[in-house]
Amino acid sequence: MSLTLFKREIKANYKLVLIFIGVLSLYGSMIVAMFDPDMGKSLELMLESMPEVFAAFGMAEIGTTLLTFVVNYLYGFLLIALPSVFIIILSNRLMARYISQGSMAYLLATPNKRKKIAFTQAVFLVISVLCLVIYITVLCIIVGQIMFPGELEIKKFVLVNIGLFGLLVFLSGLCFCSSSIFSDSKFSNGVGAGAIIAFIIIQMLSQVGEKFENLKFLTPLTLFQTNGLIAGDSQAVWAIILLYVIGIILFGTGISIFCKRDLSI
Repeated sequence: MSLTLFKREIKANYKLVLIFIGVLSLYGSMIVAMFDPDMGKSLELMLESMPEVFAAFGMAEIGTTLLTFVVNYLYGFLLIALPSVFIIILSNRLMARYISQGSMAYLLATPNKRKKIAFTQAVFLVISVLCLVIYITVLCIIVGQIMFPGELEIKKFVLVNIGLFGLLVFLSGLCFCSSSIFSDSKFSNGVGAGAIIAFIIIQMLSQVGEKFENLKFLTPLTLFQTNGLIAGDSQAVWAIILLYVIGIILFGTGISIFCKRDLSI
């Protein structure tokens, strides 16, 4: 790794990280605070009136415990969509924008090899995403302990967040690989962001009803099985391991392509 480049990326992107931390703070604390077993009947009435809408956003079940409530209302859509936007923006900043603006020539003029530069950017992306996951995990635990002491099953909640990080590693690898392939940020964003948006839309459609249920096999988001992780299902755990493996492969592929390609700079 190039520590100099890593520190430069911290200075260049810390505001972006803080913005998303602020957004996650709002939604995370709000959802935890909304938990109220007495509201079950009211939520059931809303669910019955708009079942397709709730199902599309992964909220088909209300959740009778703090853990299931938070997981259903946060991890079905919000904590996939928001970090995905972060990943799309940051991966473009770390690779494609340098190439399209010609700034990569300055980086390559340093004693650092291409592999070192690409690896540094990949590590920075993963660590940035990890910071978001750790933050939302700690935030929900603290707010949950303050408002509902002893209600949140912390071990299971942490396992769900390990699963979330696995999914985000996969999406990060996809965007990083796309940014490494294309010189124009428009194309890198189009492919990486387009794929993620397609995955999310397909996932939403697959949850609406039996008619579209088979669409779940067309999106890797299906591998993030929150209910299975809560229940300790080994299949759900292996699905997350698969996401980690594919994500690492995508990062490796992106680094390899970047090292071999003609950058035309």
